[in-house]
Amino acid sequence: MDVGDGCGLSPRKVEYLKFLHTKGDRVRTTDIAREFAVDPSTITKTIAELCIAGFITHKPYHGISLSGKGKLYADFLIRRHRILSLMLTHYGFSHEQACAEASRFESLVTKEAIDRICAAMGHPSHGICGAITHDKGCLE
Repeated sequence: MDVGDGCGLSPRKVEYLKFLHTKGDRVRTTDIAREFAVDPSTITKTIAELCIAGFITHKPYHGISLSGKGKLYADFLIRRHRILSLMLTHYGFSHEQACAEASRFESLVTKEAIDRICAAMGHPSHGICGAITHDKGCLE
């Protein structure tokens, strides 16, 4: 999947997709609202936008799930977070600090930058938050 430069979504949308990825199955709007401490009505617009963009499917009263496109993009988002977090630990950040710092700026980091960082780090297979998957672009 072409993720473009990897900077196409707002930080909030990135977090929603990563959350949906961790849940696997259908998730209710109220589950997302509870996770992010917002009112369910606040999520409605963002869910609609992600649905229109093709990242999720939403069946009222049945829940929300990642589409094929959404799963591939979420895989990249998680990979990006894990590579950035691991990189920050090399500069003295604790695991918790590295994860928090990466979350603050990760949505601004391009796929090209991630692929270069990944290569410079020797294509690590495990980050502080879990396994790091490698797409074709990272290993070229």
